Amino acid sequence: MFLLQAPQVLELEVFTRMPEALRRREPSVWADANRGGQVTDSFLEGPVFDEAGNLYVADIPFGRIFRIDAAGQWSQVAEYDGEPNGMKFLDANTLLVTDYKNGLMRIDVATGVVTPHLQRRNTERFKGVNDLVIDGKGNIYFTDQGQTGLHDPTGRLYRLRPDGQLDLLLANVPSPNGVALSPDGKVLYLAVTRSNCVWRVPLLADGSVAKVSQFFTSHGPSGPDGLAVDTQGRVIVANPGLGYVWVLNPRAEPVIVLRGPAGASTTNIAFGGADRSTLFVTDSTHGNILSARLDAPGVQLHRGVSPG
Repeated sequence: MFLLQAPQVLELEVFTRMPEALRRREPSVWADANRGGQVTDSFLEGPVFDEAGNLYVADIPFGRIFRIDAAGQWSQVAEYDGEPNGMKFLDANTLLVTDYKNGLMRIDVATGVVTPHLQRRNTERFKGVNDLVIDGKGNIYFTDQGQTGLHDPTGRLYRLRPDGQLDLLLANVPSPNGVALSPDGKVLYLAVTRSNCVWRVPLLADGSVAKVSQFFTSHGPSGPDGLAVDTQGRVIVANPGLGYVWVLNPRAEPVIVLRGPAGASTTNIAFGGADRSTLFVTDSTHGNILSARLDAPGVQLHRGVSPG
């Protein structure tokens, strides 16, 4: 990649670390498949903020959801038989979770009660859902990643409408991961991890997609994961294999690179703070939450339609 101007490099700082009492140094089925059998005490994903400024994160291998307050103090919200990943709020008290094992699940953050939202499509299980984003009409876009990659480019992108209709938008993606919407909601950005890139997916007025293109190309051992968009329309890309977070202008040129500590696995991101201008990043393999101040706030996230 040729750049006319080198990007600004900023360091990600540790905001908080998972307390030792919450770490589980024991085998898990998830780690056997995704971490080469390495004992993994946690793997954090899915950061999202509530209205009070609390940060929620998922711990995939042990089916746990945590709440982290503004002072960095942790508490457990829920634990269940699942593998939760991406999360967004449907309403003030309900998280919608993409659960690799179970499909779409709802979690009441006040009680910890977990309820199915959409577990199967026409009685067929998903490959393994990963992340989601909600638009201004209540449509839920979510990725079905499973173990897809360049060897098996059959990952999917779905849209779940408020009336329950499920649309398959893409079925040819080699490892679809994070998703984010442009400020006007007309473009969806899709992280394609095993192809080490981000796709640009135009959302047409008739509900279809067309002229899907490759927006950004990264490098290294593990490609883009979590995505976000700021009010300037810049796309923010968590790149765990590099320990970086890219801030891309509309030409997909890196204008800022956020660099994690040595060995950090920067998997997913969320804007928070009083003005939504602080970026919080999950360092999944170390159980840390990193942060950095940026020069523009993230877009306001939409919520969905809670069931009856």
